[in-house]
This record gives sequence, C-alpha cells and structure tokens, in this order.
Amino acid sequence: MEAPEPRTSRSPAKAAGPSIPPPSTIRGWGRLGARGREVRSDDLERATMGATLSRGLGRSYGDSSLPASPDGTVVNTTLADRLLSFDERTMVLRAEAGCSLLALNRLFLPRNVFVPVTPGTQFVTLGGMVASDVHGKDHHVHGTIGQHVRALRMRVADGRIVTCSREENSDLFRATIGGMGLTGHILDVELSMRRIPSPWIQQTSQRVDDIDAFLDALASGAKRWPYTVGWIDCLTRGRHMGRGILMAGDWAPANEAPHRFPKPHPRITMPLDLPSFVLGRATVAAFNEAFYWRHLSRERTGLVHWETFFYPLDAIGEWNRMYGKRGFTQYQCVLPTSAGRDAARRVLEILTRRGGASFLCVIKDCGPEGEGILSFPMSGISIALDIPVRDDTQELVDALNEQVLREGGRIYLTKDQFTRREHFQAMEPRLGRFQEIRRRWDPEGRIKSAQSVRLLGDRA
Repeated sequence: MEAPEPRTSRSPAKAAGPSIPPPSTIRGWGRLGARGREVRSDDLERATMGATLSRGLGRSYGDSSLPASPDGTVVNTTLADRLLSFDERTMVLRAEAGCSLLALNRLFLPRNVFVPVTPGTQFVTLGGMVASDVHGKDHHVHGTIGQHVRALRMRVADGRIVTCSREENSDLFRATIGGMGLTGHILDVELSMRRIPSPWIQQTSQRVDDIDAFLDALASGAKRWPYTVGWIDCLTRGRHMGRGILMAGDWAPANEAPHRFPKPHPRITMPLDLPSFVLGRATVAAFNEAFYWRHLSRERTGLVHWETFFYPLDAIGEWNRMYGKRGFTQYQCVLPTSAGRDAARRVLEILTRRGGASFLCVIKDCGPEGEGILSFPMSGISIALDIPVRDDTQELVDALNEQVLREGGRIYLTKDQFTRREHFQAMEPRLGRFQEIRRRWDPEGRIKSAQSVRLLGDRA
C-alpha cells in the first residue's frame, strides 16, 4: 500500500464533499473485518459531520479503526493530506490528519529533518499516530509522539470544530493523545519536528545468549544510544530462553556519513496467502535458529539505510498475507520496572510453554509514562509478538493477559484484537478518568469503534 504524496492545496473538484456509500467490509491490518460505511474525502470538515469514527491507512492490527455497527459511517482521512505550514526556524509543522509518515519522510529527510518519534512502519497517518500515541525505539529518550504535539484541531461529537492543546481544552487534548480516536475526529496536527545531522544510521548489533543478558544489554545500550530494539526467539526454552539480536543506533554525524542521499529501497509484494502449515512451530523454530546464527560475529557495527533500521517490514508489501487467510494479531504488553527483571522471563515462559510460534518477537526499553491518559508505554520493558489467528489464540491471549495483570502491566490497544473487557478494565486504572472526559465531550456516545464496543461496553 503506497501512501500518496502530500499536497499543499485542495483540489476544487473534490471539495463538494462525499456521498454516503452502502455498507461494505472494512478491514484492519490483521485482516479482521467489520461491516460499515467508509467515506473518502479530502474535506474532513465536511466528511466528519455525523461520522462515528475516523481511520487512516488501516494499519492498526485489531478492531480499533473498525466501525461499531454496519450503519456507522467511518471517514477515511488519507485524501486529506495537505501540509499546511512549516517553520524552519522553530521546526513546527502543521498538516492534515491524513498526511502519511511515508510522505513526510520523502519530503523532509532530504532536508535533514525527521519526525520526533516514529513507529515501526511508515504506512501510518499523522492522525493515527496521535490517536495511538505511537512510540518507537527511542521511547527511553524521546517519549511518545504526544509529547511533541503542540495542538490539535478536531471535530467533536456535537459538531463543533475546536482546537485543543496543553493550554486550551487541555482535558480533550490529553484524552485524545492515545485515545484511539474515541474523543472526536482529528482534522489537523501541529507538532515539533527534529533536525538530524544526516539521513544515515550508525548501527551496532550484538548476538545475546538469553533474556537476562538481553535485559543487561538493553540497559547498557540505552545509556549510550537513543534508539534500541531487540529481536528475541520466543520458542527456545531452558537456559537460552530469550536469546536474540540487539540493535542500537543513532543518526550518523555528517562527517562520517556518505554525502549522497540513500537510494529508496526496492519493495517486493507478498503474492499470496501462505498456507497454515508454514506457520507451524517447526517452521518458526527453524527460522528463529537461522536468524539467530546469521549473526555469526558477536558484534557488528556500520552505517545502514534509515529504512532498514526503522522500517524493515515495509520492504515487503502486504506482508500480513504471510499469516494466512485467517490473519494474525499482535500481542504487545509493557511490564513495569516495579515488577522486577524476572517479569519478562515469566511472560516468555508462558509463550514457550504454550507454543506461541512467532517469526517476530520484539523487546524494547520504555521510559516514563506520557501525557496521554490512555497512552501505552510506561517505565519498563515492552514485549511484542505477532500471533497467527488459530483456534487457541484466545486462550493464549487470556493467559498472557492474566500474567501481565499479575505483573502490573498493560497492553497496547492499537495492536489488540482478543483482550477481554474484564482483563482490560482490571489493568487500566486510568480508564475512569478517560471515560469521564470522553462523556463530557460526547455525552450521547456517538463516536465509537468495534474496539470500544468490545472493551468499553459502548452500544453497537
């Protein structure tokens, strides 16, 4: 899925507003679908009147961007992608909610300017980044995207268009950052960009023997590098449980980087849905073994392409097809520092014992909790893994959630599809405050999603 180039003016031919289509199946990236009416328009002010939800490029894995009911109208924001202003002196950007991260990178990276925080894919919109309060490999240094957002312009449930910031309508601002689109429709975003010395990454990587060594390496790497992330083998048991590859890096200084801009990476597309047997434990175990030992030397250093470092999966179009027709879910949790260093081992023991086969299991350092009332990260360790949807997926997610509850952790709503309402409400003490603000701005519960019906008890 390619995001369009951003525009600086609106096409008069499209400004007349959208027509309301009949219900169709709208899908998330995990391939879960729901019936609803999806409107596409480059005029969000007009399109969001009476709509029940907004969505961008559809990269949330579960049901957070899916309609709550077939008669609900969901506004697709991707045609509203104009850059409204950019001040090179203050580095403040203002853009419409449908502007994609891919488009921003194409425009700004050649000028040695980058977004303050990036998730693991470029195929997201600014509005989606704010609604999920995305974090990245640098959370322990730069926090979430919400910490760099200066103001939002929104259409709220009663039809008004309002501006919110830390000074104006601050309750709405804090509830919208990480609020999964449930507080209103984000129309445009103002945020601070970051100047970088070059568009190349200075990377170091090391092979790590087990989860205890991994936690030590993460802690050590975080003191030196702003970007750290690890791939771990979530199938190996015993003394090598949690073995993997730790990667860390930073933008290379101008005098150590090539003068040329990195060439765009070639992309391939997954041509078909892989059959279910490819996703079995034996295949994933073989992949993990090969990936681990591909890193023959204990440590490597060198310059790498920024896309390789930040967005490795973006090189494969429709990579979600590798999980078969039933799709997949990603389970991502954060385990607080207060749970102790053995918390990660206890979660991995559940995965390995239950055979949670995954090609991708990622571990990251998280810094202090952000401003968003439902923002996901907090000081501790984040673990994320992709899980093919199978008959026992609900049981696995239940077991993981019960352990995360015991550890005092929580899950990332942008990735979730299977968490039960009682588990989510037990792990989220901030929910009462969020709902209080949400009802203040939307007393009739007009803005909702399939996820809010499942987890918050909204009416479908």
